[in-house]
Amino acid sequence: MKPFFILCAISCFIAVFRLPIEYYTFLRIFISIGALIVIYNALRFKHYYVSILFLGILTLFNPIFPIYLYKKSIWIPLDVITGVLFLLLDFIEKTKQKKEEKKGQEKTQVQQTLPKMNTRDIIINPKKTKQD
Repeated sequence: MKPFFILCAISCFIAVFRLPIEYYTFLRIFISIGALIVIYNALRFKHYYVSILFLGILTLFNPIFPIYLYKKSIWIPLDVITGVLFLLLDFIEKTKQKKEEKKGQEKTQVQQTLPKMNTRDIIINPKKTKQD
């Protein structure tokens, strides 16, 4: 999924340039598929804010009932913001994985430093000593 999201972001950044209408039709389809995947995963993991955000992107870029804003100056910021959001998805996943790896490494280091105590190693003295 991550390479697909990166391709979605790159295609949004390319859309800033003056290109033929066929590219923008392709962009609508491509971004809609990407937004559907993000919405599905966000709902599966109960990230409702992300799903609402990408529902807006899906509505804006839908190829079935297209929304025409007619001015390139309006679409440019929308394309850039959408590209940044797709890149943030990849970045957020990488930071979560790094945090999980660090937690796993810390747990193994703590387990390695503590000596293993068995019940047979504990000395039980039922008699009271002279100091008591």
